[in-house]
Amino acid sequence: MNTQYIDPMIGTVGDEQETSLHGGGKTHPGACLPGGMVQLSPDTTTSGDNGTGYNYCQSTIEGFSFNHMSGIGWYGDLGNLQIMPVTKIGDLRSGSNEEVPFLKGTSGWKSHFSHENEIAKAGYYSVKLDDYDIICEATVTMHTGLLRFTYPECDTPTIIFNFSRRIAGHADFESIKIVDNRHIEGHIHCTPKGGGFGRGGGNISYELYFSCELSHPIISAQFFENEEYKSEGLTTCDGEDLGLVARFEKGTEQITIKCAISYTDLDGAKENFKRECAKIDFDTARENADATWQQALDIIHIETDNETDKTLFYTCLYHTLLDPRTQMDADGRFRMSNGEIKRADYTHRTMFSGWDVYRSEFPLLTIIRPDIVNDEVSSLLSIASEMNTSLPRWELMGIDSGCMVGDPGLLVFADAYVKGIRNYDTRLAYEICYASATSSTILRGRPFKSLHPQDEQYKNNAFVVGSLSNTLEFLLADFAMSNLAKAMGNDIDSEYFKKRYLRYKENFNHKTGFMGARDKGGEFIPSNSEYDTQGCVESNIFQQSWFAPYDIEGLSELFGKERAIALLERLFDSADFSALWNENYNHSNEPCHNLTHYFTVLGLPHRTQYWTRRVQKEAYRTGAFGFCGNEDVGQLSAWYVLSALGFAQIMPTSDRLYINTPLFKSASIRLNPTYHKCQISDTFCVECDNDPLDFPYIDRLYLNGNELNRHYITYEELTNGSTLRLLLKREP
Repeated sequence: MNTQYIDPMIGTVGDEQETSLHGGGKTHPGACLPGGMVQLSPDTTTSGDNGTGYNYCQSTIEGFSFNHMSGIGWYGDLGNLQIMPVTKIGDLRSGSNEEVPFLKGTSGWKSHFSHENEIAKAGYYSVKLDDYDIICEATVTMHTGLLRFTYPECDTPTIIFNFSRRIAGHADFESIKIVDNRHIEGHIHCTPKGGGFGRGGGNISYELYFSCELSHPIISAQFFENEEYKSEGLTTCDGEDLGLVARFEKGTEQITIKCAISYTDLDGAKENFKRECAKIDFDTARENADATWQQALDIIHIETDNETDKTLFYTCLYHTLLDPRTQMDADGRFRMSNGEIKRADYTHRTMFSGWDVYRSEFPLLTIIRPDIVNDEVSSLLSIASEMNTSLPRWELMGIDSGCMVGDPGLLVFADAYVKGIRNYDTRLAYEICYASATSSTILRGRPFKSLHPQDEQYKNNAFVVGSLSNTLEFLLADFAMSNLAKAMGNDIDSEYFKKRYLRYKENFNHKTGFMGARDKGGEFIPSNSEYDTQGCVESNIFQQSWFAPYDIEGLSELFGKERAIALLERLFDSADFSALWNENYNHSNEPCHNLTHYFTVLGLPHRTQYWTRRVQKEAYRTGAFGFCGNEDVGQLSAWYVLSALGFAQIMPTSDRLYINTPLFKSASIRLNPTYHKCQISDTFCVECDNDPLDFPYIDRLYLNGNELNRHYITYEELTNGSTLRLLLKREP
C-alpha cells in the first residue's frame, strides 16, 4: 500500500523559529482527502504567521477544526468550527488564541500533548490530550469530518464548541441551533472585518454551514459569549463570539461526532451529511479514506529501494493533490462570492495560489490529473466572468485576494489550452485573458478590472515603473498569450504579444550586468549590488535577473554566455539548499524554481543533473522540518515529484519537458484518455539501466527504442504513452 509512505507530519513547522524568515513548511497533519472540502486537523495556536493553526514547535492543542489551508503564509484563514473534548471546565477561551485575547481567564481549556502520542496518516489523525487523558481521533469524507473521543473512566465527558474561531482573526457572526440532544446545526459568517487572510488584507468573505450529529445524547448544554455563560435552557443563539459547553452522562467512555459542512447553505450541509456519513461509522470512514488515497496514489508507480525517497515522493504527491479543493456540495451546488448559488457540470474548486503553482504544480497536474486542471480553469473562468475581471491571481472562496504579482490564471489557462485541456468556454476565456493582458477597462459592454498595469509605460514600453518582478511576470504572461493566440489561430494577436515580450532585454542594465527596475523616464533605478531587493518581490536582483525562461539563450547573450554560466554556477554553489532563505539560489521561494534546468538549455545537461540532485537531496527531508520553506499549496512538493520522475517544465505553454536524472530505477504514470492522446499506450514509463542514486549522470536517452539526441521530450510524446529509457553513468 503506497499510503503507508505518506507522512503528513513532514513540513508542519510554522512561524516559531528564531532564525526563520518565513517559518517552515506550514503544512498541517490533519485528516483530509484529495481535493476534499474538509481538512480536520488539530490546532496548536491561533496566532502569528501560523497559517494552518498547527505548529510542530508548540506543545499544546486548543481544539480540532474542520477546514484548513496548507503550506501558506500571510497569516492564513479558515480554521472554523473548533471542537475540544475536556473533562473539566475552567476559562471560556482556548488559552492559545492571541487574535481574541482573554477578558477574564488566564490559562484556557488547551491541553498539553506529546508528539510521541501523535499518529498522522492519509485520512487519519490521532493524539492523546495529556491534561485530560483523552484519546482524540479524526477522519473524513469529502464533505464531512468525524471525531472520536475516548475519555478516562469515571469522568464527566464534556465537549466545547468554539463557533467564533477563525485562523488570523475571528468569525463576525454565528447563528447556532441545538436541534435535539444529539444534533446541532448552524451558520458561521466570516468577513475581512474579522481578519483572516492577510489579517483582512485579502478581503476574504464566506459563509460556513454545518450539521452535526453526536453518538450520545447531551445531558446539559449552555451557550457562552465573551467568556460569559448565556441563560440556561437556550436552544438557539446568535452572536459574535459564541461557544457551547455540552456535557454527557458520567462514565460515557467514547463519543463520536459526525459533522458535515457546506459553503452554500444549511440544506447543502444536511445533504452532504445524508450522502456521506449518515450510515457509516468512524472505522468505516477511516478505511474508506485510506482506500481513496490509495486510488489517488496509484496514478504513479515507482521502483526504488530507498525508503526515504519513497516517503518523500508519496508525501509530496499527497500534498500536490490536496488543492485546489472542492467548494461544491455533493448535490453540485456552490455559492459565488456575490451570494448567487449555482450548479455546474464540473467540480467547482477553490484555493488557487497562482503565483506559486503555475510553475510546477499545474504542469504536473496536466500529466497526472488533467481533469483537475480543467476544473480549475472552469472555476477561475466562472469567477472572472461573473466579476468581469482578470482570472484570479490568488483565489480563496471565489475571491481574488490579490496576493503576489503577475497574471498566473492566464498562464494556467494558456498552458491548459495548448495541451488540449479545453472542456470549458475557450472563447470566453481568451477574451478575458486578452482584456487582462491589454489592460482593458471595458469587456462585453461592462467595466473590466485587469491585473495588468493601466499606465502607458507597460503598454508602450513593456516595463512596470519601479517593479522588476511585476515587469518580468507580465512579460511571461505576454509570452503565454502569444502562444495561446497562435494555438487558437490568431496570428495577429500572437505577433503583437511576441513583440512585447521580446522587449524584456530592455530591462537589462548593461552597466551593472543584471536586470533592473526602471523609473518613469525609463532610467534604471540605482542599486547597491545584485543582492539588492530594489523592485523585487520575495527575491533580489540576482535571482530575478534570470526570469526570462522563454529566451534563455538570448538572456545568456545579454550576460555574455561564459559569464552567464559562471553566474549560474555561483548562484547554486553559494547557496545552502536546506536553509529557509538564501540570497543566492533560494529553493524556499518560487522565483528560483526550475533554474537548475537552464544549464540544459545552455548545452550543459550534466550540470542540470548535478544541481537538481543536490536540491532534491538537500532541500527535502523527512520530519516536521522537512521542507526548506513554505510548501505553498503544492508547489514545493510538485517540483520534487516532477524532478524525481526526471522532468521540469521551464515555462507555461512550452511543449518541452526538460530531462534530469530521475531518482528511481523505474516509474510509470497512468494517463487519462479523455485529455491525453494515448496513441501508443495509456501509460508513460521511465526506465533506467542502473540505479540513478549510484549513477547520477545521463549517458544516452531512448524514446520508444529510438535514440533521442536532445535532453527534452514533448508533452505530446509523453502523453502518447511512450517509454523513455535512460542509460546512466557514474561520472559526467
